[in-house]
Amino acid sequence: MQAPAPADRLRLIASFFALYVIWGSTYLAIRFGVESWPPLMMAGVRFLIAGSLMYVWLRRHGAPAPTRAEWKGAALVGALLLAGGNGGVTVAEQWVASGVAALGVATVPLFTLVFAQLWGQRNTRREWLGIGLGLFGMLLLNMGGNLQASPVGAVLILLAAASWALGSVWGKRLSLPAGAMAPAAEMLAGGAVLMVASQLAGERMHALPTATGWAVLAYLVVFGSLIAFSAYQYLLRHVRPAAATSYAYVNPVVAVLLGMLFAGEHIGAAEWMAMGVIVCAVVLIGLPKRGPRLAARNRRH
Repeated sequence: MQAPAPADRLRLIASFFALYVIWGSTYLAIRFGVESWPPLMMAGVRFLIAGSLMYVWLRRHGAPAPTRAEWKGAALVGALLLAGGNGGVTVAEQWVASGVAALGVATVPLFTLVFAQLWGQRNTRREWLGIGLGLFGMLLLNMGGNLQASPVGAVLILLAAASWALGSVWGKRLSLPAGAMAPAAEMLAGGAVLMVASQLAGERMHALPTATGWAVLAYLVVFGSLIAFSAYQYLLRHVRPAAATSYAYVNPVVAVLLGMLFAGEHIGAAEWMAMGVIVCAVVLIGLPKRGPRLAARNRRH
């Protein structure tokens, strides 16, 4: 296997940074956002705006419109990732702290492995070890006692993680638009599903959002959706699913640290220990696989 070109390596580094850091910050942003917005409505507006902006920009720069088959694939992926995954987390954060939400989403790589097995994929021992280490870190983080969640919120986050993982694995086998048009179509479809769900749930705006509410929405549109979600789609096409979903181990670290800085949250020794374990798990999963040429050379020596 050839090493990636410098430009491709830079894209990979930037994409992982977007997933690890930017997505980690969106949990705190969502927590502030649901104080001004109904959760499903906020998520739906977020993805409809982001998807529309990206779609219009791509079409004006010559990108072809998705075919009917591509719209169907994008609708399925958007429903699983954005409506089921992100929508579930957004609803849960009405009762669950941002760090707990990020912690629950740390189960995404485990679900990803289970669903990937259904399609015949086999994972390496190192990936299994990394996921096991990450789950151990998740348990340590939960043992600290500072991250308490309601039973309903916990179930919602677990279901959201499963929905996101299924969409990530299934999406690799569906007909999807090329390049950046894929996340654009998925955000449009996912946003539409979320708005329908908002209406069915009876959500209503009883007052205009606060300045913080509008700022949160803008941040989620630009950084959480246009940048980070596009980076996630790029990684799904260029790295193994276990590596693409390894952000789930880093996001709790980022979410807890931001909670300490901006929400007055405090963590103890168990949480700090968990963060170290989680980072080690991410490094283990993200290590490049040894190619056959390198393995043969090592055997000769």
